[in-house]
Amino acid sequence: MKNAEEVNETFREAEWWRFEGENVRCMLCPHACLISPGEPGRCGVRIHVTGEGLRSSNYGLAASLALDPIEKKPLYHWKPGTSVLSLGSVGCSMHCPFCQNWRLAECSPSVSLHRIDPEDPVRLAMQHGAPSVAFTYNEPLTWFEFLKDSCRFLREEMIPVVLVSNGMINAAPLEEIAPYIAAANIDLKAFSPDAYRDMGGELDAVKRTIRTLSAAGTHVEITFLLVPGINDDASSFAEMASWLASLHPAPVLHISRYFPNREWRVPATSMERIKEFERIAQECLQWVYPGNIDGESCTRCLECGGALLRRRRYTLLEKNVDEEGRCAFCSSPTPITL
Repeated sequence: MKNAEEVNETFREAEWWRFEGENVRCMLCPHACLISPGEPGRCGVRIHVTGEGLRSSNYGLAASLALDPIEKKPLYHWKPGTSVLSLGSVGCSMHCPFCQNWRLAECSPSVSLHRIDPEDPVRLAMQHGAPSVAFTYNEPLTWFEFLKDSCRFLREEMIPVVLVSNGMINAAPLEEIAPYIAAANIDLKAFSPDAYRDMGGELDAVKRTIRTLSAAGTHVEITFLLVPGINDDASSFAEMASWLASLHPAPVLHISRYFPNREWRVPATSMERIKEFERIAQECLQWVYPGNIDGESCTRCLECGGALLRRRRYTLLEKNVDEEGRCAFCSSPTPITL
């Protein structure tokens, strides 16, 4: 792969926009940025090129590429114990003060970018024996055109696609991309519209994304990063857990421990707080896991109590599910997708 500086044609025509006078209106995400000539939208990568219109400046530019365990996404109930080819670019539609990948989100000049073609994820997945491909690290929905083009090649080879996203996308483009997505982990960052706006997002849009993907048959898991001073109100979290429980099927919930990063320097979430929120969620959700912590977690059969899956962080230690996804002890159906 070549360094991005060696590539002459970086920009591609973007989708989901229109001219409004001398400006362009981006319609990909709920921000609906009105962008002046020569300026980027809030994501940093959709740019109004004077005389041409809206262009994607990160098309085919990869910042990160790795072979990960699927549990790292995190996905605990989908193809456990397998590896996934993970790739991402730069750009993000939110501005979370605690972001772990803020250099990618901010399109920092320190990030090295390399050109890849939309068919390369297929080739790389086959080369490394990865049964699935994940678009992750930055916000992959800001990579919309490349994501969609790659998904077409991956579908031809029957390689499932995983989306790790903040869920900030409008309804129409989401309907276009949803049929390609086999599994998704959506960051549900709070359950307060005001908290979401402080982070540069829209709660209702993220809720719509979760509902739409679930309705489309996508395997959906949710990550809630518990950040002191941002989203640690227990009553609001209880409302969130209740809303998730109203979905069919109710998704897996990961309650992840925050550590200081970017602009947010308060101490890491205490383990006592993680356990408290885990107890709250378990009052209405069957599948709740702590994340970003040491120790083991276990998925147990609802019928016999046997250990279906046992893992330590991202390593699967035990799998007692047959090839049809049934409990190996009592043959009951399980929520595990193999």
